Parts: sequence; structure tokens; C-alpha cells
Amino acid sequence: MNLLETLATRPLVCDGAMGTQLIEAGLPTGACGVLWSVENADAVQDIHARYRDAGCDLLTTNTFQGSREALKMHNLSDRAGELNRRAAEIARAAAGDECAVLADCGPFGGFLEPLGDTTEEELMDIFVEQFSALHKGGADAALIETMSDTNEVAVAIKAAKQVTDWPAITTYASQKSGDGYTTMMGGSPEATIKASIDAGADIVGANCGTQLDLDDYLRLAEQLVAAAGDVPVILQPNAGSPQEIDGQLTYLATPEDMAQLAGKLLDAGVRVIGGCCGTRPEHLAAMSAVVKAG
Repeated sequence: MNLLETLATRPLVCDGAMGTQLIEAGLPTGACGVLWSVENADAVQDIHARYRDAGCDLLTTNTFQGSREALKMHNLSDRAGELNRRAAEIARAAAGDECAVLADCGPFGGFLEPLGDTTEEELMDIFVEQFSALHKGGADAALIETMSDTNEVAVAIKAAKQVTDWPAITTYASQKSGDGYTTMMGGSPEATIKASIDAGADIVGANCGTQLDLDDYLRLAEQLVAAAGDVPVILQPNAGSPQEIDGQLTYLATPEDMAQLAGKLLDAGVRVIGGCCGTRPEHLAAMSAVVKAG
């Protein structure tokens, strides 16, 4: 699939949560999910395959915390190239010719100067290493997700475009702030979208959110679409706002709830619809049916 060419003709469906699916498959609490692309590759590929069979057009590599800086907590920095390449190969095998593979890059885990000690040059090197390995493994586009710092996003886009001429997708995590929504760093939808577009992003939007219900995601989507102009918008909501049940956070939105939201997001102008925390292949199957019928 050529992602941008296909998107020009119809909306696309991205996949849902990876982390919760890994845990359900047996990943121990606190263990490194990225390492499973080597140590339990069949389980990772099965997750991708179930999202593919649910109707998803885009499969996301198991590399959210795959940069060498993020892998430090597991003493795996020296294996960043290997783990990212292998994760992309697994997603590519599941995708076949039906789906595009998104090279997943999450926050590196620190702060750029002057808030932190990392320079833009150092961060550029970190992201280039990760995206290079993901590209070698067969990924089709860069997904820079769950971000809060527009400067970090700009560096990641630059790194992705240095590796190859592929689409760059950026999404920010949001929280309620008064009557609106901001990132953890205080960026509004208008500011974050403008920053991403100015930095060269091809698709812009949001994923995840702190205490956002399904109505919040719809209102956020409307703001994102208004800010993005002609640039396509992606939204990957959680399965509602989690509730604590028996000491555990549980996402209660049903596949039917998420399907209804998908229809509303389409009407609001969102072009790529997927899921984040708490969403499962069943949610994405219901959402995909609505997107592809519309």
C-alpha cells in the first residue's frame, strides 16, 4: 500500500493498543515489550495479524519504547538497531501487501535543553538510529506518537526524513485544561498541529489522553481538523476514560461505543482512525466496519 495515495481516495484504519495485547499474551509486568520481537516473535506477529484481520490498513511496529535512550531502563541500548529492525520485519510479514507498516517512535524519555541535558544533535542521532533500523526492516512510514514537546517532534520528523522520503505522522497525547485540551507541556491543538506541519509532517493529530471520555475525543478531533487545514488528521482514542475496578484500571468502552465514535470522527473530517489504550482487535473490527462503509 502507498499510504498517502490510498489516503487521498478513502479514510484509513490504524490498529489499536499493542502494550495491553502483549500483557494479555503473557508479558510480565515491567518486562520489556520491545524485546519480545526477538524472544517471542510469534506472539507479536499474532497481534499484528489479528489487527490486520480486523480490517486495519495500518500496522504499528512494536517499538514505542524502542530508542536506545528508552531501552536504557532494560539495559538494552546496545540492541536498539537489532530490536527495531526485527520488530519491523515482524509487522511487515503480517501486513503483506494489504497494509502499510508504521515505524513507531515514542518519546525518548528525557527532555531537550534547556529543560534537560539532551541536545537536539544528540536526540537527532538517537532517532536516526531507530528510524534507520525500522526502515531496513520494511516499514513504510514514520509514526511519531504520544508526544508532548513540539521541539522533540520537530527533531523526530527531521530524523525520519533524513533516513528516507517516507510519510511522517505525528500525534500528541492530550489532557483536559479548563474548557479545552493541551499536552503535558501546555501545547494547544492549534499550536501542536502548526508546529508539526511547519516541521514537515504529512499527517497530524492525537492519540491517547488523560481522563478523556469519548465526547472529549470528538471535540478534540474537531479542533484538530480546524487547525490542520488541508493536512490529513489522525485520531487514535483510548477506549474511553479508565475506571478503577478491583484495584486495576479498566477501559469500559465497548466495540459498539467505539464504532459510534468512529462514525462521528469521520463526519468531523478525521481521515485516519485507530485506537490507543484499552482498544483491542474487536474494537478495531467494529470501527473498521463503520469507516469502510462510510
